[in-house]
Amino acid sequence: MDRILLDHGSGGRLMHWLIREHFAPEFHIKSLNDSAVLDKINSGRFAFTTDSYVVSPIFFPGGDIGELAVYGTVNDLSMVGARPLYLTAGFILEEGFPFEDLKKILSSMSSAAERADVKIVAGDTKVVNKDEADGIFINTSGVGIIEEGLDISPSRVVPGDKVILSGPIGNHGISVIAQRNGISFNPPILSDVAPLNSLVEEMLKTSKEIHVMRDPTRGGLATTLKEIAKDSGYCIVIKEDSIPVPAGVRGACELLGLDPLYVANEGILIAIVKDNVTEPLIGVMRQHPLGKEARIIGEVQEAPGGMVLLRTSIGGTRVIEMLTGEQLPRIC
Repeated sequence: MDRILLDHGSGGRLMHWLIREHFAPEFHIKSLNDSAVLDKINSGRFAFTTDSYVVSPIFFPGGDIGELAVYGTVNDLSMVGARPLYLTAGFILEEGFPFEDLKKILSSMSSAAERADVKIVAGDTKVVNKDEADGIFINTSGVGIIEEGLDISPSRVVPGDKVILSGPIGNHGISVIAQRNGISFNPPILSDVAPLNSLVEEMLKTSKEIHVMRDPTRGGLATTLKEIAKDSGYCIVIKEDSIPVPAGVRGACELLGLDPLYVANEGILIAIVKDNVTEPLIGVMRQHPLGKEARIIGEVQEAPGGMVLLRTSIGGTRVIEMLTGEQLPRIC
């Protein structure tokens, strides 16, 4: 393979190969989490993350590229237990991009930062020639502080842990693909794009026995669980009947030939937690607007290591692998 493919940005197998075989060795990166945990800057611990947003279309039911950029960065910090504080924003604008659209996006980002209780403190803007970009791309970076003694990492996962999902899957991906293709649903399917930091804060107040958290964005629930299984070395078993898939998302996936397990999300999280704290955590999550449908969807087992198994509604077992190829391109 001598050229970059769209599949290398899909969130699936080829993207993980690209990062592990090329980026990680050159930059001497050992742990591939959503955010890097930086030890001992002065007397505390910080998390730092960066991401780029190229979603098409830039406005979609339930959100836009500006909200996505702010909340996506906030959520990546939150998944390692950090309290997000500051963001930067870089813009690549195409010549001819409408000022009215830019104003909407900037206003959306400002409102999103206020809702997530973070500050956008620096940025950069570049303009490229017409047809050299696709309207607007946004890059964000974020920093947050981690409470002393908190450790959220796949290395803490052990057999017997339970898998919690905070809400229904598939809304973001289907919202974007429907808007892109002029498909309408009644009622409309809205993106779930939202900041998860306040939900995570309530969870951590309840228990520090949260071993891993991830937001299943590109590659969806299936790919994210597979990442955790590979990193922990254990097997994750989930139950199909326990996974909430909205009727509209399920119908759209059947219409479009998609698997909801691989559809992107932007406002839910997976938490793998110690068995004896599961019920208190779910109770707290269900009191939060973003965790009303929280539930246990599976558990961690000793073997077969590195695998994800789905117990189907008809009593069978399906092996879950990472997304292969690009199911929904330009989704975030």
